[in-house]
Amino acid sequence: MKLTIDLGATDGAARTGIIRTPRGELPTPLFMPVGTRAAVKTLAPPDLRELGVPLILGNTYHLMLRPGAGLIAELGGLHRFMSWDGHVLTDSGGYQIFSLKPKVTDEGATFRSTYDGSTHHLSPEEAAFIQSRLGGDIQMVLDVCPPLPSTDRVVQAAVERTALWGERGRRAFLDGQGEREERGLDQAQFGIAQGGIDLALRAEGAKRTVELGFDGYAIGGLSVGESREEMIPALAAAIEHLPADQPRYLMGVGDPASIVEAVGLGVDLFDCVLPTRHARHGTVLTSEGRLMIKNLAYERDEGPLDATCTCSVCATYTRAYLRHLHRLGEPTGARLLTVHNVAWLSNLVVSLRAAIAEGRYESAKRAVLDVWG
Repeated sequence: MKLTIDLGATDGAARTGIIRTPRGELPTPLFMPVGTRAAVKTLAPPDLRELGVPLILGNTYHLMLRPGAGLIAELGGLHRFMSWDGHVLTDSGGYQIFSLKPKVTDEGATFRSTYDGSTHHLSPEEAAFIQSRLGGDIQMVLDVCPPLPSTDRVVQAAVERTALWGERGRRAFLDGQGEREERGLDQAQFGIAQGGIDLALRAEGAKRTVELGFDGYAIGGLSVGESREEMIPALAAAIEHLPADQPRYLMGVGDPASIVEAVGLGVDLFDCVLPTRHARHGTVLTSEGRLMIKNLAYERDEGPLDATCTCSVCATYTRAYLRHLHRLGEPTGARLLTVHNVAWLSNLVVSLRAAIAEGRYESAKRAVLDVWG
């Protein structure tokens, strides 16, 4: 299923659009919360529906280990398993696996489970098969994500092996079409372009990925240790070689400053654990920057987290109450802060759509960078 994006307004390279899938429509630019183990931490599917979230990310590495892709398939796939009627994108598990320092060959990666220490091997073919078992709407090809900084040799090797794995993963995905049709699963597969912060390697990685003919394209291996000043030119070098009529996805980026910079280059999709992780640690996203709810200054503060926010938490609860919950480690506190952070970041991206449509993207970007830059 080749996904296309029906482009709407443009303002410079920034663009709005609609990605159409058999499940429905995804308006872009779009931020997707991360549902690592088939759940966005502290939130349930009704919370996500209330927040207007149309797409979440599931973590293949964790789900293949617990509870297992076979069990999820037996129970009807991720949507039925989670009671979630929105879209699901599953990653390939590559980022998590490479953080474990696996043994890597051209055949795949061998690694130990963080749950019980058991040994597992993941090949590009197996990654495609597992994600078909999971049953998301979009799956990601297995790639090699080098840490930054890395030597040119390491990054070049990652580009080469990512292209090799991309070809094999794409072939396996297409070969499995019959099995997916039997399950009534209409799934797309995205390729991933690597290349570190070297502009020539970024261009090479993008071109070699596009040659394989995926349904959409992701830029991986950024926001992994480099500065934003290094990231943005590398991102631009990759985007230059990605098709304009297909979705562009910047993986693992969720800070407001990087999002507005990337939207300005023409990125459509984002994911990150930032809003949920921040919430659990008491860091609140607001129009005035980060707010640390544990601070004594909020002990008697009867105001909302953000006076400009329209979420249910800001409409209902005071900073004083939320500080009380967080300081005591009450799970309700983490949940309410997560609702706010996910709503705030999602609404930020929605506001960028409006800015693009109204031809004022540069001023909107500057307003965000003035606070978050």
